[in-house]
Amino acid sequence: MPSSFKDWLKTIYVILAFCSVLCFGALKSLIVGPVAGLILILGNLGVILGLFPAHVAWTVYTLLKTNKFDAPLKVAILLGLPALFGLWLGLSIAGSCLVGLGYGFFTPWVSSFEAFRLDAESKKFYHCLVDGTWGTIKGSCTVVRDFADLCYHSYPNYLKELRENPASNELQPLRFIHVPACIIVGLMGLIVDIPLYAAIAIVKSPYMLFKGWHRLLHDLISREGPFLETACIPIAGLAIIMWPLVVVGSILLAIFTSFFIGLYGSVVVYQERSFRRGVAYVIAMVAEFDEYTNDWLYLREGSILPKPRYRKRKPSSSSEPSVGRNPSLHERFGSIFPEAPRVLVPSLTASRSVREAIKEVKMVQIWGSIMQACEVRGKELLDASVITPADLSEWLKAKHAIDGPIVGIGLPCFSFLHTLLDSIKSGSNGLMLLDGTEVNHLNRPQDRLMDWFFHPVMVLKEQIRALQLEQGEIRHLEKVLLFGNNTDRAKSWENGSFVPQDALRTAQIEGISRRMMGMSRSVTKFPTYRRRYRHVVKELMAHSNGKEGSMRSITHPLAKDGKEAASTRSMSSRSIASIEIV
Repeated sequence: MPSSFKDWLKTIYVILAFCSVLCFGALKSLIVGPVAGLILILGNLGVILGLFPAHVAWTVYTLLKTNKFDAPLKVAILLGLPALFGLWLGLSIAGSCLVGLGYGFFTPWVSSFEAFRLDAESKKFYHCLVDGTWGTIKGSCTVVRDFADLCYHSYPNYLKELRENPASNELQPLRFIHVPACIIVGLMGLIVDIPLYAAIAIVKSPYMLFKGWHRLLHDLISREGPFLETACIPIAGLAIIMWPLVVVGSILLAIFTSFFIGLYGSVVVYQERSFRRGVAYVIAMVAEFDEYTNDWLYLREGSILPKPRYRKRKPSSSSEPSVGRNPSLHERFGSIFPEAPRVLVPSLTASRSVREAIKEVKMVQIWGSIMQACEVRGKELLDASVITPADLSEWLKAKHAIDGPIVGIGLPCFSFLHTLLDSIKSGSNGLMLLDGTEVNHLNRPQDRLMDWFFHPVMVLKEQIRALQLEQGEIRHLEKVLLFGNNTDRAKSWENGSFVPQDALRTAQIEGISRRMMGMSRSVTKFPTYRRRYRHVVKELMAHSNGKEGSMRSITHPLAKDGKEAASTRSMSSRSIASIEIV
């Protein structure tokens, strides 16, 4: 009886706490939400509209300048650019408004419930009131900054690589007869796929609503999944209340992705050189979406809609890693894109408990470890005078990461190489982060970003392991990664490296360096990367300034004419070869 009485009191406490936090969170949302939402919406609108003329000019200039496309293909793209830019304006403005409203109003609400995860009872009420107020406003400013980096740095960086990449000399031909076909199929994709995707999503939304509620209520009654821990019951209760909004968001997401899926029909016409196959793609994508949603909602298998074949041959589905060759991201995941992007629908499978979810390494933890590793390696290279404050200043003033290649590309590649070497040395099956955390196939973040990068990184690691590089070859690879085409700087760094006599082995090392640089260039285009990496470079500048200040305070009473200070710097540069960079 006492035990059941305690459980009864605990249940009443949880219900009262849930209701009170629900009210507090709603009040905070009404106060903070308009401010944070307006900052995010107005900031993103300013970026979109302010950079729109520049985006048009950069895109047209790149299209005319690149050697990757022939004249007919350039004409087809130019004819489709007004529609693409109109689509960009409409979707980006609508998306900014939805994200601003969602982030501004729901982040303070969720933050109130997260206070229940604190162990100290005395701090729960304080954090229920405070959490999600100023932090939400700061977060909205951060979102605007990341979006501005994406529009002002990442997109021009991609266009610059498209213009200057030697691989762009490989001409992609298109006959004039296919230009009208590309335009017609693209328009047909928009006319057919958008309304049918919306209709399928709306028709199946009631089933998704009740199926999700059934899953959550089952977990609540049986105390499984998110309801296993008492501290997380309020958050799970909020999930039950907010589930209709998740369903509405899934419908909007399906409509949003249908724009790009419909336009991809033009690409299918270009790839297959067939108008008929482009039309077949438009029809097949409706059946694909119907089948995809049936799988997620556990309805009947397949689809009753027609699904014509639109490819001459199906791409290989083999995913076994090959040590002999590391495919690029496009080659490795090219089979995904010809089948059109997938629409994300929330999973209705049995939920994992919070303790099980905690075992998964979070993406923010990986980002933090990557940046921390860059900072540690950068300080070691600064102390060894391998990189200089001028290199750091050059990157901070550069418009694109590739304009300051030593710090923008070389340092991340250098750090990434040692992460791979440390992982190989420790015998890890995945990647060993700087803090000792291992990221493998079992605990890695389950998202599309990691799907794109994790397997190529693992293949690259196995290639380095198979080569069994000697110490001098590793030092040579360090030079190539850090300095790239700057041969003068590479020669001045005497780190005990040597070029292999075997031409095949040299080509293998250079191939690894090119793939690592390509991965680093891809990562630099991510929205949060520039903000985080800029903080790392500023920390390195502060470390360099502090080091110079301490050197002046030491050498000033000893050096009469500066010769001793110069001798100290010379000894430091000569001792680089004896420094072991772990």
